[in-house]
Amino acid sequence: MPELIVKRDGAVGRVVFSNPSKYNAMSRDMWLALPTALDALDADPEVRLIVLEGDGDSAFVSGADISQFGASQADPAVQAEYNAAVEKAYLAPVKCSKPVVAKIRGICMGGGLGIAAACDLRFCRDDARFRMPAGRMGLGYNVPGVRRFMAVVGVANTFDMFFSARIFDAQEALRMGFVSQVAPRETFDAMCDEWCAATAENAPLTLRALKKTVNALIRDPGERDIASAEAAIAACFASADYREGAAAFMDKRKPRFQGV
Repeated sequence: MPELIVKRDGAVGRVVFSNPSKYNAMSRDMWLALPTALDALDADPEVRLIVLEGDGDSAFVSGADISQFGASQADPAVQAEYNAAVEKAYLAPVKCSKPVVAKIRGICMGGGLGIAAACDLRFCRDDARFRMPAGRMGLGYNVPGVRRFMAVVGVANTFDMFFSARIFDAQEALRMGFVSQVAPRETFDAMCDEWCAATAENAPLTLRALKKTVNALIRDPGERDIASAEAAIAACFASADYREGAAAFMDKRKPRFQGV
């Protein structure tokens, strides 16, 4: 049964897209469940960082489960409702106050590419394959979604992805800046786990402030909330964690951050 599996691995929360018989294609219920899953992990004080990944070795997410598209999908009201659910799912990683990382194995296409673009960082295994097939399906990609791609890979690479609808590999994804790191099968899990563990030890308020600032700066000027970002930055300097960081530096020890 298509589902999202939510796990907690110490300070790392994990959301697993599970629909392995269809390369983890997103059912309607999976789209609807993603914001709820991320909200729960975001509210968990024990979780410092969230990883999104696919079930198994074959795929991150292959796209939307088009087998669910029937005649009703031609109804504008039905299409609008579905599109709203998808966009809410895409916004969930952006709205999450904690770092959200996409851990990509195998196929990452269509809706999977959109989910990955909405994450803060993307790591992939060297067998990953990417594609944005909108041009092959005759659909229009919405404005916020295109803006997210432009923020990640720039204008020229966004045009390339969408105009050509071609498949590109892990090394090209790295060249574009779509992914931050690529690793072979043998070391991929260890690379991701080490990065996540190290990041989860850092000051949560600092990470939250940075995410607020970056998200404010890449939004359309009319939507920017610089005041909220500046308030988050000020909260860092007023925090017990800031005092702990300074004391740990002077004592030459590892800081113990509490997120307050």
